[in-house]
Amino acid sequence: MGHLTPLRVSLLALATLATPAGAGSMYRFEDEQGIVHYTNVPGDPRYSFVRKEPEPAPPRPAAGGGALSQGLRTFASVIRAAAERYGVDTRLVEAIVQAESAGNPTAVSPKGARGLMQLMPERAALLGVRDSFDPHQNVDGGVRHIRDLLQSFGGDVTLALAAYNAGEGAVRSYGGVPPFAETREYVRRVRALYNGGGSLTPKAVALITAPQRVYRTVADDGTMVFTNVPPRAAAPASGRF
Repeated sequence: MGHLTPLRVSLLALATLATPAGAGSMYRFEDEQGIVHYTNVPGDPRYSFVRKEPEPAPPRPAAGGGALSQGLRTFASVIRAAAERYGVDTRLVEAIVQAESAGNPTAVSPKGARGLMQLMPERAALLGVRDSFDPHQNVDGGVRHIRDLLQSFGGDVTLALAAYNAGEGAVRSYGGVPPFAETREYVRRVRALYNGGGSLTPKAVALITAPQRVYRTVADDGTMVFTNVPPRAAAPASGRF
């Protein structure tokens, strides 16, 4: 398990970064206790310059039409590099980032999830992410996490997304997407973004809301295989995309 580094973000920075006057430079320093501080108003000589927001680029078309948000355009190269590094569809990572943080690298949820892909501190520690507010670390860890979930669920995007939101244990326990309103809305939203920004078809909605059973088999060498097809069935397992 990686070392969990405590993080402290200037409330002034979070408030002003959301305004035109605060959108721009960011400064950072790590104190003797390992606490990382961020601000856009450096009142301490230990702060060092981190980044300045680039000039807005013309929006590029997203899959299925439409345009990427400003946040996604800013970190498009970071997202693409991580997606290619771990073999995950770039469009899926973009959809997750849009749904999780709208491309805001300093976003913090009411439950404490942080950064572009909204990693909880415990998950970040397991992934070896020391600074969840660092876009490169956050996206690298988040993409590795969704890759592992896709592998665990045989490439089933719907189940992987449900596990990203509610936890793998909940998906296993309920045999499919858990009956949590938040999780089902999250899956619906990300799938809609992933499918090109439009609404899901009634058939796709039914796939999300219908109970789904997952089967597990253990091979002689101890390898576990999860599938939505009964082990003795002749048809191979297949994911929904």
